Amino acid sequence: MKKLGFVIPWFGEKIPGGAEMELRGLTAHMAAAGIELEILATCVKEFTADWNVNHYKEGLTEVQGIPVRRFPVRKRDTAAFDTVNYKLMNRIPLTAEEEDTYVREMVNSPALYQYMKEHQDEYQVFVFIPYMFGTTYYGSQICPEKSVLIPCLHDESYAYMNVFKEAYSRVAGMIFHAQPESDLAHRIYDLSSVDARVLGEGIDTDLTGDAERFRQKYHIAEPFVLYAGRKDAGKNVHTLIRYFAEYKKRNPQPLKLILIGGGEIEIPKEAKEDILDLGFLPIQDKYDAYTAALTLCQPSLNESFSLVVMESWLARRPVLVHGKCAVTRHFATVSGGGLYFEDYFEWEGCMNYYLAHPDTADQMGRNGREFAVNNFAWDVIVEKYRNYFEQLGK
Repeated sequence: MKKLGFVIPWFGEKIPGGAEMELRGLTAHMAAAGIELEILATCVKEFTADWNVNHYKEGLTEVQGIPVRRFPVRKRDTAAFDTVNYKLMNRIPLTAEEEDTYVREMVNSPALYQYMKEHQDEYQVFVFIPYMFGTTYYGSQICPEKSVLIPCLHDESYAYMNVFKEAYSRVAGMIFHAQPESDLAHRIYDLSSVDARVLGEGIDTDLTGDAERFRQKYHIAEPFVLYAGRKDAGKNVHTLIRYFAEYKKRNPQPLKLILIGGGEIEIPKEAKEDILDLGFLPIQDKYDAYTAALTLCQPSLNESFSLVVMESWLARRPVLVHGKCAVTRHFATVSGGGLYFEDYFEWEGCMNYYLAHPDTADQMGRNGREFAVNNFAWDVIVEKYRNYFEQLGK
């Protein structure tokens, strides 16, 4: 098999983002398994940086032993992009011209596209992640017959853009993290000629935690619900905080809500004694927190995988997810590793069930761990990807 080329807008050792973290893990484990690959990225530092600034030096380098080719970005009209993006964020329909503006004034690198044209025969496939960036849209059209998308698809306005519908119906392959993501893609795009597979996402399964160590270090004696992740509106964490505050009014029993991860969020005055925001934790403390929790609550409405759900299961703790997130609801249901809610009273009922049935909660945590290890351990994922790329290239 020829080398694989993974295309992403930006790549670095510690930059944030779900797709970025996924690609770091995937390429590291595939390289360790002897699969030749490269990262093709722009010189932009990360998602939150200025997309007009070439932070990294152009050319070939290495990141944690992985070859990375960086290409300079073209200057973009930020104001034009922001105007169109505002409409997308507010679900205002776009004209065809506005869609063209979106992809044109996105992060783009003509030098990257030229390199792919000139060197495409050196690669088995080009793998693009995620779907909504210029590098994926333009790059996948250079040689669609050897282009594969890992879209990280959500049910959002960007996904329904006609430019994406047209371009992504012509690629060779598409890889999904979960069946609901695949179902969504098949509803939106014509994938009749695309080799589309649900392969999942890899996770490190050697997670170990110490519940008592966490409780002693952070002085927490009561049972607690854990939230792990960014504290922003996109993750729906404000709903969790509101539900928890209401729960404490209606249920006087001891229960805490522990928040870990980046960002800031306002905590209601009446709930401040019972909600503890620990911010970013050392990795071992995070694993200890999973192990000590009554349950992990993942309230997000849009996930294509959810690493925190898997980490909770690896710590043998059940999860509570939002019923309107198709992916996490699917995982909780098929694994037997958690419950789901769609309104406050369902959330309260689930919480009381976990508190009243600790043995069942423990069993659900074990169910979740078995599901995670059997489906998403890195050796399983690497073999799935290897077989897929080998078959696609024949």
